[in-house]
Amino acid sequence: MSNIDPDLMDEIDFMIDLLTKSGFFSAEEIVEILEDQFIDEEIDFSQFNISLNDSSNENFSKLERAFAKLSSDGIVAIHNCGYDIREGVGDAFELQVHLLNNKFDAQGFCFYTFEDVEDAIFEKKLKITFGDFENNESKALEIGKIVSETLKDESFTVIWDESINNQIEINPFIWDKSYDDKKEYEIEGAYNVFTKNQVLK
Repeated sequence: MSNIDPDLMDEIDFMIDLLTKSGFFSAEEIVEILEDQFIDEEIDFSQFNISLNDSSNENFSKLERAFAKLSSDGIVAIHNCGYDIREGVGDAFELQVHLLNNKFDAQGFCFYTFEDVEDAIFEKKLKITFGDFENNESKALEIGKIVSETLKDESFTVIWDESINNQIEINPFIWDKSYDDKKEYEIEGAYNVFTKNQVLK
């Protein structure tokens, strides 16, 4: 590894730091992501020592509780949904199709993306995107209000101007998720939590 260009090494170290701190990936998955990201560099990432974080999960557990509560209220809530908002919205609509095909119907959605996770890790704030599936502004606003209140119920400090054009921001948010191989996130995890909560109602 000593023959790797220092600037490239800095970039790799940053990616490893970000991916391990996110708490969403196993060591094997991190190696795969690095191999894809730096495919032209011909680096053997299996030689890297990747140790997963062991954070408290205190804030993340509150966020999970809020997202589960939203699922029982008919709002599908997705952790780590796509890389950016455009991808996240696409994933949310894809999930709604799966739900409808299985006779479930979500009123709306909320999610945060991997870009938002990066902001949470390095800037101590987490932005939540929300909306409805029918492009109905008053319904979208109602979804936003429910999301905002549910987050406040978990004692988060929420910054939002009650506009559908702006994300809801939890600020401060200390990102403290540790990796758990027993749980699924993204759209698969959101589907499981939503359908389970709807059945239990």
